[in-house]
Amino acid sequence: MQETFTSRDVIALTGITARQLQWWDERGIVVPAREGHRRVYSMEDLAEVAVICELRGRGFSLQRVRKVMRFLQREFGKRLAHTVSGTSEYHLLTDGKTLFLETSPRQIIDILKNSRQPMLTICLSDTVRQVRAEIRAKKNSSSASRLVRRVRQAS
Repeated sequence: MQETFTSRDVIALTGITARQLQWWDERGIVVPAREGHRRVYSMEDLAEVAVICELRGRGFSLQRVRKVMRFLQREFGKRLAHTVSGTSEYHLLTDGKTLFLETSPRQIIDILKNSRQPMLTICLSDTVRQVRAEIRAKKNSSSASRLVRRVRQAS
């Protein structure tokens, strides 16, 4: 069964505001599934929100991030979340000003067409791992709380 997240979960895990999340949905940036009027986010949606928040925090405009997302979809048929997952054969790299896609050890594509600057790498898949670790920690803490309550009730 695939894990799903509410808007509140996504907000708590990524630090995005409710309005930003709604706006991204309205603009087709990250479009979650619907259960009635509720937005329901998959792990891929959550990973994309986390990566986009990280890129935004590093100074990339939403317009540039959307350009990257469209490029990945058009050229490789992949979502941003697939590209930065730990199992991907592709790696998203940045020098802080532009974004590059490493498709193999010998090929790096300048997604934003500005390849004259030295390249420093930022591992965005760490952001996805961090969000997953926070989810596991919250699950473990809620399981421990339930166990403590049961023990107290049994006493």
